[in-house]
Amino acid sequence: MRKLLTVNADDFGFTRDVNAGIVEAHRKGILTATTLMANGDAFNDAAGLAHTTPTLDVGCHLVLVGGTSLVSDEPLPDTVAALIKAIVMRKINPYLEMKLQVKKILGAGLKPLHLDTHKHTHLFPAVLHAVAKISEEYQIPFVRRPFDFPMRPGKVPVSKQLVSKSFQIVRGKFEHSLQKHGCKSTDYFAGFAITGAYTATDVVELIASLPEGSTEFMCHPGHCTEELQGQKTRLKESRAQELAALVAPEVREALTANGVQLARYAQLL
Repeated sequence: MRKLLTVNADDFGFTRDVNAGIVEAHRKGILTATTLMANGDAFNDAAGLAHTTPTLDVGCHLVLVGGTSLVSDEPLPDTVAALIKAIVMRKINPYLEMKLQVKKILGAGLKPLHLDTHKHTHLFPAVLHAVAKISEEYQIPFVRRPFDFPMRPGKVPVSKQLVSKSFQIVRGKFEHSLQKHGCKSTDYFAGFAITGAYTATDVVELIASLPEGSTEFMCHPGHCTEELQGQKTRLKESRAQELAALVAPEVREALTANGVQLARYAQLL
């Protein structure tokens, strides 16, 4: 088997400086794909960039935490805990909210092949069911399976290791639900535990450790100007650090040295 690596940036459409960094990571580095936030402040800018960058694979970054609802024009819950409470109390319909987001992306003339969720909310069963249903309904085949490929423990904070391991509790039911709806995913996933804390050296190490099959590497590149600085997010200066890592020449050299091929989702089909 070949080693295939899909490098996917979250948060396309968040801010214009994040959009610019994502496109730069694709044009100058190893980024192959991104997922678009339909309720992002810079959605129109991102959609325009997507049309002028046809080699960038654009999917859907479905948002139920943060930003504004496309259903009610009211603020969405600001934490995962608040989202779960809102779902249990039936104050938010995950399927309807995310369906409108997909329809907005399709309405912009884009043809997504992959779905993921902001803050990995589709680990929660009610959200996963809605995501899988949307994947099947709109024939968007790939859904992120966010169970991290392990890196050396010394590279990852203990808190992140524990959270990543806790995801494994729902893995069986998660994969069963995807299979039931005919959803596809990459064989492996990486990037959660080292989000906002890696360098080119770490990416080189990750590439060297990839198993045979397909792997999605989640990342959050961007430029950090006043626009991003004004947003409520913990990922600010770290986006510029991730961008630097993705465009570093030694990272591309590591692909060749380890027989790893970059792939878009269309190629994984």
